[in-house]
Amino acid sequence: MGLSVRTRRTRRGAMGAGLSALLLAAGAVGCSSGDGGDSPEMEPAAAVAAAAKNAEEIKSLRYRISGDIPEQGTIDGEASMSLDPLAMDMKMSVEGASPTQSGEAEIRLLDQVMYIGGGAEMAKELDGKSWMKMDLSALGEDNPLNLDELGAGQAGQNPAAESGFLAGAEDVEKVGTETVDGVETTHYKGTVDLDDLRKATKGESRTLREQREKSIEQYEKMGVESLKMDMWIDGEDRAKQFRMQGDATGGPLDMTVTFLDYNQPVDIEAPPAADTVDFAEMMEEAMASES
Repeated sequence: MGLSVRTRRTRRGAMGAGLSALLLAAGAVGCSSGDGGDSPEMEPAAAVAAAAKNAEEIKSLRYRISGDIPEQGTIDGEASMSLDPLAMDMKMSVEGASPTQSGEAEIRLLDQVMYIGGGAEMAKELDGKSWMKMDLSALGEDNPLNLDELGAGQAGQNPAAESGFLAGAEDVEKVGTETVDGVETTHYKGTVDLDDLRKATKGESRTLREQREKSIEQYEKMGVESLKMDMWIDGEDRAKQFRMQGDATGGPLDMTVTFLDYNQPVDIEAPPAADTVDFAEMMEEAMASES
């Protein structure tokens, strides 16, 4: 590709640091334009449980995500996601503590392959090509870029599953009615202990249990033991928005997800092959040059 060994090492490290923030955020569940909040007679715990149950019916969604990730920075993005088959397209910006942790990127996930880039900054790193291709099924634990540690485990997760975390809280209470993106909602809040949340997932469907377990593991890796949650539920008993706050090893976590629509068609395509660099091939070339 015309890169020297020293340049490859430098760029590989810089890209790894930058991708860390971008990938961690890629994860993240649904929305609807209802008539208003929950039924007056519905208790807070029951309203939250109903919204969590409805999240299981979501097959595709579009959402915004924003907030702060410890040791990564401030993120802001929007994503479209299909759950069956699994596919995602997320446009994300990150403002980190250093230039290598800041920037903009697009992440596409399709057929177990992740594509990252799409912009001028990536083209500078890849000899004019705009996209890096990573076959997630082929990358192993010994690979120089451990995608799980970088947060790629978040990419492809169903954020709707996380919105249901509040159903595991014992102190759910109603805050009041609020309008979110023009939709009247009822606001609830509570605190969720991750250990208790893991126990609560045992009674759920296998698919939902696996999705939530994956999310719990990501938060535990960050050092989070409990989450303060706020959830805004629309008139169709679905989450319109939720916010998670927690104390992580690297600082405070504060993330908000706003759902824009549910179960609408999602069409995601792979970038043109001529504009794509295969990460595995690039690493093979680099290691061959070093030997």
